[in-house]
Amino acid sequence: MDSNTVLYGVIGDPIRHSKSPVMMNEAFRHMGINAAYGAFHVTREQLGDAIAGMCAMGFRGLNVTIPHKVDVMAYLDEIHAGAQAAGAVNTIVNEDGRLIGYNTDGIGYVRSLKEEVELDLTGKTVVILGAGGAARGILWALAREKPSAILLANRTADKAERLAAAFSAECSVSVVNRDELQEACSDADIVINTTSVGMSPNLDAVPLDAAWLKQEAVASDLVYNPRETAFLRQAKQRGCRIHGGVGMFIYQGVYAFEYWTGQPAPIDVMRQAVVASFG
Repeated sequence: MDSNTVLYGVIGDPIRHSKSPVMMNEAFRHMGINAAYGAFHVTREQLGDAIAGMCAMGFRGLNVTIPHKVDVMAYLDEIHAGAQAAGAVNTIVNEDGRLIGYNTDGIGYVRSLKEEVELDLTGKTVVILGAGGAARGILWALAREKPSAILLANRTADKAERLAAAFSAECSVSVVNRDELQEACSDADIVINTTSVGMSPNLDAVPLDAAWLKQEAVASDLVYNPRETAFLRQAKQRGCRIHGGVGMFIYQGVYAFEYWTGQPAPIDVMRQAVVASFG
């Protein structure tokens, strides 16, 4: 680092699990870009100060993770159309003091899902667990793939209802309560965990019983640390196809890199860095 080094980072709570610094710093090194990327623990109460600090310190960009993807929008000058539609931001670009918010979660997730396990999402029935910022981005991107139905389940029913209503004009979105979730999962082609349940260090936690899923269904988990969560292990034993969060994590980073630098991201280099970081 020197006085010309361009600064980037990721903010969240928790954040120690993040592999973003490993992935992004290797991408910058490979591309010969004088930049540095760090992970910063920011609580809800500190969010406004953190964004102000980003401007004051001249950061070129930030990634935003749980739980700030919705709340951070209030501190930005402009929201890209895709992020506006999704109702969540996970990437910020600092254009000479003007902060622009993007959502690369949804497009990164769908790209990974289609490449790794399910090429055609048309006509599929999808259950989404959670109704936070990540779920919003994914719901927006999935709606463009023309699934037959998307069912939302969340601990707070009102939050799921609001999210479903926001997308009801684009595709069939409905809310299922806890008592209805088992039946919904038994009919679903894809079940997606967008919550932090199962994330390190809570490695034994599961968002639901994988025995509820039908065989050959896709069990998908946005958690990428660990690479295979307890939910995915149970689903694999059940005979399901499994899809972990590493692919989505890489592709959301790919799109962020390209927004920040204007250069094509070194995808293979980023993937190798993340995989190697798990040992």
